[in-house]
Amino acid sequence: MNPTKTYLSIICIIALVFVSSSTFAQCSMCQATIESNLEAGGHAGSGLNSGIMYLLAAPYLLVLGIGFLWYKKYRKKEVAMDMSSDKINLN
Repeated sequence: MNPTKTYLSIICIIALVFVSSSTFAQCSMCQATIESNLEAGGHAGSGLNSGIMYLLAAPYLLVLGIGFLWYKKYRKKEVAMDMSSDKINLN
């Protein structure tokens, strides 16, 4: 892999990490329950968004790892093919 693709991949991953930190991954019922708990002085929802984002990232990381291993195992290798110069009759 050339350096340009490597740098582009790293930049995309870093951008996804920063974008995902500002998103909220709660359903409306969970959000209402947590907001009412926080207004009442509870601390039940302080890490809920982070936990949901970690659970969301696990399947993507698993698929990424399997895809990387598959790519490494089955990528094309440079093979020298010794073809004879005889003409082939297909009839």
